[in-house]
Amino acid sequence: MKMSEPTQFSAAGLRGEMLHDEPMSRHVSWRAGGVAQRFYRPADLADLQDFLRQTPADEPLLFVGLGSNLLVRDGGFCGTVVQMVGALTELRMEGELIYAQAGVPGAKLARFAASNNRCGAEFFAGIPGTLGGMLTMNAGCYGGETWQKAERVQVLTRSGELLERMPQEYEIGYRHVVLHKASDEFFAGAWLKLEKGDVEEARQEIKVLLEKRSASQPLNLPNAGSVFRNPPGNHAAKLIEGCGLKGKRIGGAEVSEKHANFIVNVGNATAADIENLIDEVRATVEAKTGVQLHPEVRIVGDAA
Repeated sequence: MKMSEPTQFSAAGLRGEMLHDEPMSRHVSWRAGGVAQRFYRPADLADLQDFLRQTPADEPLLFVGLGSNLLVRDGGFCGTVVQMVGALTELRMEGELIYAQAGVPGAKLARFAASNNRCGAEFFAGIPGTLGGMLTMNAGCYGGETWQKAERVQVLTRSGELLERMPQEYEIGYRHVVLHKASDEFFAGAWLKLEKGDVEEARQEIKVLLEKRSASQPLNLPNAGSVFRNPPGNHAAKLIEGCGLKGKRIGGAEVSEKHANFIVNVGNATAADIENLIDEVRATVEAKTGVQLHPEVRIVGDAA
């Protein structure tokens, strides 16, 4: 992909780090994909606000956490990637609520809740992402979903304005969150409401969930978690396995033998390998069962 001329940022007063032509394979859990034209690591929330105030309104932005639900095509991303991990990391009690910023990983959030005698956040430990991504897609596992716990959320506008919104301002469903009033906003944090509980019971539950995850998922190979949403009344993994697709491989991408709803990078997979395998799995399942699978993973950027 031929990158466009670099957008000019004034960078006045910014404290973060700007990189150019940064390989996104370093920042997504599939360990594959092209480069980001620009890659900004803000110092903190205030620095991110300053960055947004100086960013041209037409500049494509992509916010990433741990990169566990993302594939950047081999041609790269023509715009600026903003890394939330290591930047928006505040995590504290505010009265009876937990305030967490968008870059806080799920496992850290679960442990913090347990340490503060709160229960109901244990499932966050099973989600390999950060709060910003979990809010964006209403991520969940083991019977819990992110927005079940959100009292209110904190968002940033393209102009750097910080706002608070209530859950009723969004259409929230299974792996689906849309603001009723269209606006170009990004999640910066949330206040979570959790019941009081026993710290040892919560820690034990976290341990059990992590052991279950390790036993059932191919964590030894680069992956992006569940690739497809579960269809109503069914399971994507069951459908994929039933179609004989476990072990199906394109290039360095393979449908996991351990969990059929995972695609793993078994060695030097390109983003095209992974995307082509996603497309083949969808087509095969639809042809054999009539069920259309919808990806959970976000695919961005240009083909090589």
